[in-house]
Amino acid sequence: MRADLPIAVDAMGGDNAPGEIVRGSLQAALDYNCEVTLVGRRDALERELRHVEGAESAARAHIHIVDATQVVGMGEHPAAAVRAKKDSSVVRACQLVAASEASAAVSAGNSGATLAAALFALKRIPGLARPAIGARFPTLRGESFVLDIGANTDCRAEWLVQFAVMGGVYARTMMDIEKPRIGLLSNGEEPGKGSQLIQDAYPLLEAAPVEFLGNVEAKELFQGAVDVAVCDGFVGNLVLKTAESVGEYLFTTLRQEALQSMPGKLGGLLLKPRLRAIRDRVDYRHTGGALLLGVVGEVVIAHGRSDALAVKNAIRIALQATRKNVSGVITQELAHMAEPRAQGII
Repeated sequence: MRADLPIAVDAMGGDNAPGEIVRGSLQAALDYNCEVTLVGRRDALERELRHVEGAESAARAHIHIVDATQVVGMGEHPAAAVRAKKDSSVVRACQLVAASEASAAVSAGNSGATLAAALFALKRIPGLARPAIGARFPTLRGESFVLDIGANTDCRAEWLVQFAVMGGVYARTMMDIEKPRIGLLSNGEEPGKGSQLIQDAYPLLEAAPVEFLGNVEAKELFQGAVDVAVCDGFVGNLVLKTAESVGEYLFTTLRQEALQSMPGKLGGLLLKPRLRAIRDRVDYRHTGGALLLGVVGEVVIAHGRSDALAVKNAIRIALQATRKNVSGVITQELAHMAEPRAQGII
C-alpha cells in the first residue's frame, strides 16, 4: 500500500466522536505532515472543522471528508451491524483502504465491528485462519508485544502458531527487534503446564520458524522475559484490562498519598516529571492503537475512550505500519510457512 495515501479515520466511532476524533486528526496532520480522510456524517464533520482555531487551522488543507450516513454503535452486534449498515463510517473507512484510496484505517468505535468491517472489505491474508489484535506492554527491558488481546476468545493450537509468526513480524518491523523471542503465556514455565490449548500449541511452536523460548508466566511479562507473548483472546484481554486497571490504581493511590502531608506534596512535585514519564508508558493515549494483524491492509483499533491525543497516536501507528508494510511482510512469512506443506515435505 502506498504510504503517501491518506489515513482513513472513522470519525463517528468512539465515546468522544466526532469532536475529539477531528481534533486528533488535525493534530496528526500537523505533526506528521500527512493527509487524513475523515469518514462520517459530512454535516457533523464540517461543523467541527468550522470551530478549528490556532495552530490546528493550518492542517485544515490536509483533511478530507468522505460522507457516511450510518454509525455502528458501541453496543451493537458487530457482524450483524456491519452487514446491515453498509454505509457506516467504519465500513466505508475500510473500503477506502481496499480501493487503494487510503493507506490505512483507524477506528475508536466498536472493536468487533472494526474487525468485521476489515474482514468484509479487506479479507484475510491467504492461508491465515484468524486475524489477531496485539498490544504493546512496557517492561524493564523495553517493551513486549502480546497477542491475541480480544479478537478470538476461543482458539485452536495451530492459530497460536500463526499468532506467533505475526507477532514476530510486528516485533521486527514496528519495534526494531532483529530476532524476537517468542513465549507462550501459561500458568507455569514447564512444557506440561497450562490448559489443553497451551499443551497442544507447545510442540507446534517448537517446530515453527520462530525463536520460541517456551512457556512464560504473566509475572515475567513485565520483566521482559520475551519480546512476544502468544495467547488466546480471552486470556489476552484479561491481561490487557488488568494491566490498565493496575496502572490507574497505582498512580491514583500515589497521588492521593502524596496529598496527605506537606512532605508528601513536596516529594510529589520533585517526582512528578519522572512519574509522568512512567505514566505515559502505560497510558493508552500515548501508546496509540492496536494494529489488527492478518488482514490485507493496515487497520488500527483505538481505545473506545480515545481523546484527541489518543487519536493522533493511533494515526501515528497507522502511518508506521503502512511505511513498514506490516501486512505485506506477514503475507510473505505465511506463504513461506505454507511452501513445505504444499510440497509434501511436512
